Amino acid sequence: MSKVLSIWFSVSSILLLAASAIAISHYAWLALLLAVLAIFNIGWGFIIKAKHRKSSIKS
Repeated sequence: MSKVLSIWFSVSSILLLAASAIAISHYAWLALLLAVLAIFNIGWGFIIKAKHRKSSIKS
């Protein structure tokens, strides 16, 4: 995975989790939604990383 893509996934996950932490005191449903989105974002990053690694091994 390229460095730019790695930084994108890390920064976007941190921002989603920070927004979730802020939203806890205001709206529980929004905090839960943001936390789920952050988990999916982290998972998507691992999926992209595995696909890039798999394609680089084959070639």
